[in-house]
Amino acid sequence: MDELLGLDIAQMRDLLRKKEITSVELTRFYLERIGRHDEALKTYLRVTEGEAMRMAGAADERIGRGEDTPLLGIPFGMKDILCTKGIETTCASKILKGFIPPYDATTITKLNESGYVHLGRLNMDEFAMGSSTENSSVQVTRNPWDLGRIPGGSSGGSAASVAAGLCVAALGTDTGGSIRQPASLCGCVGMKPTYGRVSRYGLVAFASSLDQIGPVTRSVKDCATVLGVIAGYDPMDSTSINQQVPDYLAGLDGGVKGMRLGIPKEYFVEGMEADVKESVEQAIRLFERAGATCVPISLPHTEYAVAVYYIICTAEASSNLARYDGVKYGLRVPGKDIIDMYKKTRSAGFGNEVKRRIILGTYVLSSGYYDAYYRKAGQVRTLIRGDFDRAFEQVDLMLTPVSPTTAFKVGEKMEDPLFMYLSDIFTIPINLAGLPAMSIPCGFDGKGLPIGLQIIGKPLDEATILQAGHFFESERRLRKIPDRFA
Repeated sequence: MDELLGLDIAQMRDLLRKKEITSVELTRFYLERIGRHDEALKTYLRVTEGEAMRMAGAADERIGRGEDTPLLGIPFGMKDILCTKGIETTCASKILKGFIPPYDATTITKLNESGYVHLGRLNMDEFAMGSSTENSSVQVTRNPWDLGRIPGGSSGGSAASVAAGLCVAALGTDTGGSIRQPASLCGCVGMKPTYGRVSRYGLVAFASSLDQIGPVTRSVKDCATVLGVIAGYDPMDSTSINQQVPDYLAGLDGGVKGMRLGIPKEYFVEGMEADVKESVEQAIRLFERAGATCVPISLPHTEYAVAVYYIICTAEASSNLARYDGVKYGLRVPGKDIIDMYKKTRSAGFGNEVKRRIILGTYVLSSGYYDAYYRKAGQVRTLIRGDFDRAFEQVDLMLTPVSPTTAFKVGEKMEDPLFMYLSDIFTIPINLAGLPAMSIPCGFDGKGLPIGLQIIGKPLDEATILQAGHFFESERRLRKIPDRFA
């Protein structure tokens, strides 16, 4: 059964189709791995064993009837931010303890239609606010490559569980790098699709103009498979893009010969770890040897991206999180009157990072400061998007690092929120511009920690990103699961 860890989704589906294995057996295999390894990793907040076995049994029945869908019988982990009917969804926050959604997010509906198996809810930074998964109100997730280090965030549970082989694939969300950065630090593949490509209906909102749902997988091919299922227009999401979803698997083997790849000078900065810089530069040289042309480009407004992001995302968080008041669902702390109840509930329910962002966001939206901060940030955001638009007139894709460093030690940066914010310096501009981007493993540093390469594409051109990523992955063939979990 351990040989299953080396198979991609298509190969597992082939075994299921031929009835050489059942979904029940596959699901039990992953549940046993969770039971054996997750005490050390702490990727799962809740394991839904009964639901998983029920869904696996239903998948086997569908297979027996001759049904064939891309994810039929495949066990997934789920970031605890997507509403799933009948299953507690808390965003790793005390304030949503006990909240059981009465409906499914659109992505969950699509996965259900495809016949996936829900293994459980994965840990995250509270309300997706963080870059290390240390801001969870429940537990700190560990990096599978070094248990003393963070897995990244906010989708740290998703990346760590996939990297350790505790699920076949997972969904995460990316507001400023929250899929790509943990994928980079954990050595797996993570895709942030174009804003609007995947429905946000049923996603518990952090920053509505930035949030996007995407896959975390062990291979680019698996990423293409999952994205093909969850992407598409949804009338329940007013920001959803009404365009046909291409067959992402069809062009995977197209190679990179003739592609023009932009190398932004602003993404190779002082302070980047030497091993990260060298690994990314080696990746660029590999693309050149394969017939791609690498072109130096400039994205001059990049230096403003972090400041702009932390105005826009905190403002939107302040607005979105106003709904958590202890009245209709979740935590309620009694008070002498309703205002006192609001204060006590929100004080007890939110963690320090969430409170910090609510306070910042309320400030930049306040009377007298709105124009100076939020409106100005929106104008600079337009300039950042303009940089990308002009650059993409010259190139097909861009290649950059994902993170300036590899995974740091647990607790090392918790007292330095500014450093934590800067760890997303290479991922934030993509969210501000609404572009698609993917992190793929491109090497290891001297400590044996994974390094990620970021491939950035034009709007709605996930297919070209996946094509380039699949080529690179096929050439490099890096180790995917740490030895202790293999």
